[in-house]
Amino acid sequence: MHHEPVYTSQQAAAVRGTALASGAKALVVKGDDQFVMIVLPADRKLASRFVRQTCGWRKLRFATRDEVAQLTGLEPGAIPPFGSLFALATFCDTALGGNPQINFNAGDHCISVSMAYADYLAVEKPQLGTFSQPPSETARPA
Repeated sequence: MHHEPVYTSQQAAAVRGTALASGAKALVVKGDDQFVMIVLPADRKLASRFVRQTCGWRKLRFATRDEVAQLTGLEPGAIPPFGSLFALATFCDTALGGNPQINFNAGDHCISVSMAYADYLAVEKPQLGTFSQPPSETARPA
């Protein structure tokens, strides 16, 4: 689907006419010395404590804009939820499975793709786990 440029998950959901929760938000993070991709429903926030526990990391941070460009060749917000395209391990929050269809930008702020969640799992084969918390929960120190 081609559309006007979108730079936030809220803008993307509005232009697509879809629920915010169906957006697959692809985050590039660095845990200890390793970059990975974490995919969350767009209405949720990263729960760094859960990520660190699952991966056995002591440190976790978001990749910088420059690191994202270096690793993916793309801008934040345009990254599709396929870490395998960029030689990054992919971790997907199980909450995304509450949506039979997921939506995401396809490497461009003006192009979106919709696909069945089951097809996404079959193609990408991400490691599943709890990596997010609803935005309504009070953020706890990580």
